[in-house]
Amino acid sequence: MSEPIIFITTSQIEAGALDKCKDAFFKSVEFLEANGPQLLAAVCVDENELRAHSIQVHQDSESILAHWQLSDPYMRDVMQYLTTTRVDFYGQPNESVMEGMRRLSSQGTVISVTPRLVGFIRLSDKQ
Repeated sequence: MSEPIIFITTSQIEAGALDKCKDAFFKSVEFLEANGPQLLAAVCVDENELRAHSIQVHQDSESILAHWQLSDPYMRDVMQYLTTTRVDFYGQPNESVMEGMRRLSSQGTVISVTPRLVGFIRLSDKQ
């Protein structure tokens, strides 16, 4: 049985690129809200430290892989302003997801996987 995965990425924003980075994030999240497989997506930015945190909740590893394929053009736009320093998975991503992380890992990004013990997600389409 597949289980939800929480996926948090921490990145450093390049000096002088904050406004361009924020604009790229807005476009990316707008696209993902309309088309992405995530159950939840949020971007939090610490403007003083120039640090961005992208938080996503996915149904399973297949959702993460679909997200990567779908969002690639938008993420390339965002990533030109960022250096990813850390990726934290809460849940158990499959080997295909971990293979996708190898490039970041080889560039010095810390990759962490914490298996899910117990819990539930209660999200609905109602707002």
